[in-house]
Amino acid sequence: MRILEVFGICIAALLALLFVIFFRQRLLMLGGGTIRLQARVSTLVPGRGWSTGIGQFVGDEFRFHRMFSLAFRPKRVLDRTVLVVEQRRAPDGPERLTMPAHWAVLRCRNGDAGEIEIAMAESTATGFLSWLEAAPPGQPGSLSPRPTVRPRPADH
Repeated sequence: MRILEVFGICIAALLALLFVIFFRQRLLMLGGGTIRLQARVSTLVPGRGWSTGIGQFVGDEFRFHRMFSLAFRPKRVLDRTVLVVEQRRAPDGPERLTMPAHWAVLRCRNGDAGEIEIAMAESTATGFLSWLEAAPPGQPGSLSPRPTVRPRPADH
């Protein structure tokens, strides 16, 4: 009987852990402004090191939370005021095995914090780039400001 009790406690603990992980995901997605993506957390092996997660848009920040984690704090925070997308490409090599073919990989520079690669669906990448370009004028991620047209002085 002792073995069954230990086995039952282990199963109950596993179910509780799974419940907490999925409850955390629902809490993160509750406020809206979230997307599903992958971020490269390790570059030791080419094409590997991707972690599935949830991206959350909060003001001028894009927060990456790992999917299977208990932490409520984000793993990475990208600041729109200094974020620049350097390259957009399709998954290649071993990446094609870990993400769908219709995804795009974006290599970004987050100011002095360094480079990060994130992967998301093409349609989501378009929305992400729109969010980045919607920053106030003069910021690195935004479009260059339009020239100002000044009215001519009236000839009297």
